[in-house]
Amino acid sequence: MSAAKEKILFDEISSLSTEQRNANSMDIDARTTGEILKIINNEDKTVPFAVEKELPYIEKAVEHIVEALKNGGRLLYFGAGTSGRLGVVDASECPPTFGTPFGMIDGYIAGGKEAMFRAQEGVEDYEENGAKDVLKAGVTGKDVVCGIAASRRTPYVVGAVKKAKELGATTLYITCNPRKDFNIKEVDVAICPYVGPEVVMGSTRMKSGTAQKLVLNMLTTTSMIRLGKVYENMMIDLQMTNKKLVERSKRIVMTITGVSYEEAADYLQKAGGHVKTALVMIRGKVNAEEAKKRLKKTEGFVRKAIELKN
Repeated sequence: MSAAKEKILFDEISSLSTEQRNANSMDIDARTTGEILKIINNEDKTVPFAVEKELPYIEKAVEHIVEALKNGGRLLYFGAGTSGRLGVVDASECPPTFGTPFGMIDGYIAGGKEAMFRAQEGVEDYEENGAKDVLKAGVTGKDVVCGIAASRRTPYVVGAVKKAKELGATTLYITCNPRKDFNIKEVDVAICPYVGPEVVMGSTRMKSGTAQKLVLNMLTTTSMIRLGKVYENMMIDLQMTNKKLVERSKRIVMTITGVSYEEAADYLQKAGGHVKTALVMIRGKVNAEEAKKRLKKTEGFVRKAIELKN
């Protein structure tokens, strides 16, 4: 990179809110352990309020995601460093939690799988790397692509979102710099929780990472609720892939229906391990075959399936 380009990059980074110094932690290196923790905790308290201001934009994003998933599309995250890891984690937790097919929600990080465990410096510096990963993912117009970058400027993420937009995908962007500074025009929804300077200058794994995690929780959890993956306030489409989830499934059935432990196990066995089917069987007083028919008619919504009349 030429000296002129280096200076442009320096100026660009220096202007970012995530790269400013925090007035509340200027002497943090001279504080006691307890005082340091209090400073960090006080700054962390501001994060939910920053996210709250973005609720209208998060709502728009959820509507796009629900529509895409209903029509055979996917939700794909693209990020680098902490932002990339958060996307991968959120995506990886959806199959066991909500019973989503693997690949319906997926995360990509600059540098690939290795970058999840050890920083791969430099791989985020090129837009073409993001574009290549979008092509590798087979993105189409059915999909929603969400870029995650605290700074908003990460080339890998910018390149991924640009390429996704070219391919006709719906595009989202999560950044922790102010909305007025957002400079990617070709994006459908920008979510910009402004958390201010970090306790340690530029350490965006802190408040910025927390804000991004809160937003990702909202995006997928709300989408799953809208898709019938929750009954009342309980996960009911989880996959019984380990002993903990088997027992959790029994507890869910017991809590919602009032049956005994043994009865819950029996109904789940008859339902082929499918919690939704077991619930409709018990609450709707029907057999497994009828329960499955009802769930199909109601697009998987248990409440509607229970209330459905023959």
